Amino acid sequence: VPVSTDCLGTPIVYSPVKADLTGNIKKIRAVYDSNPAKFKTLQNILEVEKEMHGSAWPKTGATLALMWLKRGLKFMLVLLQSISDGERDEEHPNLIRVNAMKAYEIALKKYHGWMLQKLFMVSV
Repeated sequence: VPVSTDCLGTPIVYSPVKADLTGNIKKIRAVYDSNPAKFKTLQNILEVEKEMHGSAWPKTGATLALMWLKRGLKFMLVLLQSISDGERDEEHPNLIRVNAMKAYEIALKKYHGWMLQKLFMVSV
């Protein structure tokens, strides 16, 4: 069975990142759609959730989704910048493992527990 590939020609091991980005956008959008007049900006959503959730804020609701969206986008930025800068594994120049590992170390690793860190390492 052939391995599916994405636009970079690499095995789809980054689909969880894509799914995470999409899921976080949906969560934020759902809050906006619940009251577009009240939630005209992301700042409005953050202010309302801070007041509504008290001490649980910012680790709840659309605020948490926005934090994870920012982290996922940073991962993508570092990954693409690393590729653009020409960083690569000289032994395997067609693979982007070096770039993905750099992006993970910078953008996501500190927010993941041991199990997710290991899962990412194995998937790359």
